[in-house]
Amino acid sequence: MRRADVFVLLDDVQFKKNEWQNRNRIKTANGPAWFTVPVLHDFGQEIRRVRIDNASDWQKKSQATLTQNYARAKALSEAAVFFDELFRRRWELLVDINLHTTRWLAKNLKVETETKLSSELKIPGQSTEKLVNLCRALGADTYLAGAGGRDYMDMSLFEQAHVQVQFQDYVHPVYAQLHGQFASHLSALDLVLNAGEESARIAFS
Repeated sequence: MRRADVFVLLDDVQFKKNEWQNRNRIKTANGPAWFTVPVLHDFGQEIRRVRIDNASDWQKKSQATLTQNYARAKALSEAAVFFDELFRRRWELLVDINLHTTRWLAKNLKVETETKLSSELKIPGQSTEKLVNLCRALGADTYLAGAGGRDYMDMSLFEQAHVQVQFQDYVHPVYAQLHGQFASHLSALDLVLNAGEESARIAFS
């Protein structure tokens, strides 16, 4: 997100169960654990249509999970105001809470990249074709891809559109962390809570 001129959240593609759209990992006294927003969805449904399952008091439980497991974190007191607002508000759509938390994390990591929802751009196409069309619509000559993109993207479509693809070569930083041995590849929230004002320097050094 920091490297991009424009960061596009793909909210008009298919929701995938048990992936990253409604969950991430945090650190607990028992090690890494999934932190999940419960959802109601139909097979093939677009992410922007997925509703949050408010049948249970998941917000109260989620806030308690974070505050208990990060009670000794350096920046918990600063984040507590955000948590109060986040978990007091009644969310209906998954995309809304995702966008809200993404922007908060970006702010805390000093990332000021312009953010757009793909649904607002109304770009046609499926899979790689859609990505190429997004680049064209935004006047992009380079697409920044996650390392996993190598497994599913049709590189010939980017070549035909004269769009360069740069794959992420991510080296995970190590920082002071609660609960014993360091665990990598958690939510960025773990870094923000543990490192506070130092988060951006650690993430991008």
